[in-house]
Amino acid sequence: MAAVDPVQAVPGTIRRQRFLGAVENPGAPVVLLGAPLDTTVSFRPGTRFGPSRIRDMSDGLEDYSPHLNLDFSQVPFFDAGDVDLPFGDPEAALAAIERAVASVVERGQLPIILGGEHLLTLATVRAVHRRFPDLAVVQFDAHADLRDDYLGVRHSHATVMRRVGELIGFDRVFQLGIRSGTREEFAFGRARTGFYPLEVLPALDRVLPQLSGRPVYVTVDIDVVDPGFAPGTGTPEPGGVTPGELLAALHRLRELQVVAMDLVEVCPPQDASDITAILAAKVVREAILGFGSGRQ
Repeated sequence: MAAVDPVQAVPGTIRRQRFLGAVENPGAPVVLLGAPLDTTVSFRPGTRFGPSRIRDMSDGLEDYSPHLNLDFSQVPFFDAGDVDLPFGDPEAALAAIERAVASVVERGQLPIILGGEHLLTLATVRAVHRRFPDLAVVQFDAHADLRDDYLGVRHSHATVMRRVGELIGFDRVFQLGIRSGTREEFAFGRARTGFYPLEVLPALDRVLPQLSGRPVYVTVDIDVVDPGFAPGTGTPEPGGVTPGELLAALHRLRELQVVAMDLVEVCPPQDASDITAILAAKVVREAILGFGSGRQ
């Protein structure tokens, strides 16, 4: 890749801070990108501060993963900053996120997106799906997000997986750890998606063979983790997985062709002692090292 000015590496972004260990090389195999979207949050707003706080908390980590026996010297990544989002216009914000992610995917790099509310996944999947038409999506989440509309709005954090399924096909959507939603959402999921409520690791035994050989997008809503470990989120739901279970699930996905990932719904104003942002930073480290290794 030709030399690129780091400031202009991803169009429409603003660079204020960097995740631990990021290199000043826009051509690195992995690109970290913040998407501080916070427009349709319906309970506890504040996800716009997620990307910044996750980066802040990354400074307390080591750059070495004992789980993977890898560090950032082996998997270089570039932090492109945050997408500059228009205030109060969700559709324009989604378009801006889509453009930024598309610019990364078109260069053959792996984008990892920091949210921000879960609606951003619609924009990022749009961008990645254009490059990979046979894309499948694996969702780790407390909520099904399968409503057709929420409070009269079709583009919402509560409808995002319904829109994603309409885009790529519901048979390519795999939903793990779901423990909250309406009766209608659960019925729809059981009938249409790869729907695995109330479990994560056991579900992977059945999901992984279905995803072998195809490009995979991973979306992690931090509320899949029990709020005792991750209270800093917009819609906490008791009964979730442990941090160790989430990390183990992500490590198992390394055997797949993961082409993009997001981590969403970290809400710093609700985060006691920053424990959710610290966990999110560790998840991002494991994703960079796990999904980025072998891409140089």
